[in-house]
Amino acid sequence: MLDPAVRPAPAIRSFPKAAAIAWTLLIINTLGSTGAKTVIPLPRSVSQLITMGALGTAFIIALALNPRLKFRPNAYLFLLTLLAVLSVVASLNLEGGFGALFRCFRFALFLSTLWLLTRWWDGGLDLVRQHIRTYGAVLVTVVIGLVLSPGNALPFEYGGRLTGTVWPLTPPQVGQYAAVVIGLTILLWLSGKLERKHALVVIVPAFAVLLLTHTRTAMLGLVVGTIVALISQWMSSARARKVFTGLIFGGLFVVVALGGLVQTWFLRGQSEENFSSLTGRAKVWDALLDAPRTTLEYLFGVGLTDKSYDGLPIDSSWLAVYHEQGYVGIVIVAAYLLVLVVVAVLRPPSPARACAIFLITYCLSASYTEAGLGDASPYLLHLALAASLLVRVPTDEPEFLEEPA
Repeated sequence: MLDPAVRPAPAIRSFPKAAAIAWTLLIINTLGSTGAKTVIPLPRSVSQLITMGALGTAFIIALALNPRLKFRPNAYLFLLTLLAVLSVVASLNLEGGFGALFRCFRFALFLSTLWLLTRWWDGGLDLVRQHIRTYGAVLVTVVIGLVLSPGNALPFEYGGRLTGTVWPLTPPQVGQYAAVVIGLTILLWLSGKLERKHALVVIVPAFAVLLLTHTRTAMLGLVVGTIVALISQWMSSARARKVFTGLIFGGLFVVVALGGLVQTWFLRGQSEENFSSLTGRAKVWDALLDAPRTTLEYLFGVGLTDKSYDGLPIDSSWLAVYHEQGYVGIVIVAAYLLVLVVVAVLRPPSPARACAIFLITYCLSASYTEAGLGDASPYLLHLALAASLLVRVPTDEPEFLEEPA
């Protein structure tokens, strides 16, 4: 007879397939509705209807799975909820029109769905695999578009960079998805959760897609995120140490032997002035920072916009948050990033922790030249995945036990 003081750990319910579908629909919602010309003409109103329909369906599925509204406490989502409330308050002046309130509604529905799904956040890797599968499927559509219509997929207006033409996707979007898929797949292989041949089937074509997008932000995020994740595994994984060493020597070889090609890839045919101004971003940033604002706008921003200023994309998470949610918004964003970093550092080494560290590092490095940390976006989904991987599940939670047959 078992000692009553020694109780086996309860079985944690695996991530339901319906919840995985809801996660996929959240990803579809954050794909956006702008990009290159598609192979089959797709009016923007139709693509917007699809993305919003995906979000509404994801919420309904999550609510059906969790009708009793049982949530796991989560500091990341709590701070994001504060940011959503701030966004509503800032948008009530209608400076951005009724579109600002619609974006607030979308943000609230997005967060509500994530809260409902926290019931199955247990630090497992099921959601990582779903993340890879979904973004991998998106990359497959990009390749299909390239095969069907190379001219549209590599348009002149984007400098010959690879775009999505089955679903309208810009080169930075495609590059981001490819980089995240590559990084997570490498870490699953390192942890022994994925066979090498299966990993290569994903990594090789995804890396080719990343190269064709000429997306510097995604490439740097992939390199930095992978290196930091490998360092986090240094003491616990001999394979991680070998791969880290191989990356260092391989990187040195590429720089020395193929330095000219690397420089050409990074410059993308731009002039030195255009490159130094981050493809014109600096001019938009200077204009945004120089614009006069009221005290309330400094504190709370002007409300949610389409992440543009004077008709030009802001392309910086920090400046977009400053513009839309003010200094208070910047404090909240910095707070949730700090929480994720601290929790990741304090967790013991594990494959889940390594994946979380990769995602956090990638989003931090991309935040300088990409917007997305203050509104429903792929970056918030990446960070939500990281938060789910860092959850520490108590062994005495009866509501998370497998229900008897």
